[in-house]
Amino acid sequence: MDEPLDQIFETVAATAGDVLSILGTRRSYEEGQNPSGEQQLAADVYADEQLEEKLLDIPAVGSYASEERDEIVEDSGEYHIACDPLDGSSNLKPNNGMGTIIAVYDEPAPAPGEALVGAAYVLYGPTTTMITAADGTVTEYLIEDGERSILDEDVTVPDDPVVYGFGGRAPDWTDDFAAFVEEIESRRLKLRYGGAMVADVNQVLTYGGIFGYPMLDDRPEGKLRLQFEGHPIAAIVSMAGGASTDGTQSLLSKTPGHIHERTPLFVGTESLIDDLEAALDE
Repeated sequence: MDEPLDQIFETVAATAGDVLSILGTRRSYEEGQNPSGEQQLAADVYADEQLEEKLLDIPAVGSYASEERDEIVEDSGEYHIACDPLDGSSNLKPNNGMGTIIAVYDEPAPAPGEALVGAAYVLYGPTTTMITAADGTVTEYLIEDGERSILDEDVTVPDDPVVYGFGGRAPDWTDDFAAFVEEIESRRLKLRYGGAMVADVNQVLTYGGIFGYPMLDDRPEGKLRLQFEGHPIAAIVSMAGGASTDGTQSLLSKTPGHIHERTPLFVGTESLIDDLEAALDE
């Protein structure tokens, strides 16, 4: 891993300590909405502002794009950040898992998946952990007081799947996708869905399985953003030996037309992703 990329990951880990420290006191909603029309918590705004300031202080970072803002903040540097500052922030009120997602590109946003050079997420759970992906390797860290220590130097998705979780309301699923879910349930996988993608994907990395937010009858584009969520999570799972798809193709083969473009998103054990694509192609 090159030094600037490692510096970006170090900065995200250090900022995670700051974000974690304010979660209990930033649970109120702000007056505004983010560009996707979602109401913002004070914690969303704080995490976004902290990450923008600290990442743009790195000389190698040339721009910062966030799910929480309309405009890209530009600077000079070879790397370009796309960020979901607080994934699953609606989980703050019931005290469930949340995370931070970072994608690092060597092209400005909107950037294609092939321009992604590194990705990471932080999981604020019973412990705070960080997953990084670069140079074909996925590494897990424990974060304490903003410092990283390695837990697993080579994270891989287990071949024998155990868990699954899908977003959206079941009555809104397409018929093909609903039939696929029935088939998955017949394999007696365990349902794990908590409303924060980072937490749900971390279960897939740990136990093997599949996570997704599908196309819906009234929202064929799905809910999740390709630039901020789809590319980085797809890169992490793929480098760990899994796979991703929007139902027909890898998320990493896609290029968003604008930074807030949505996509159906599925990641997990490669055999299950293959089965999903086959089911949706029938």
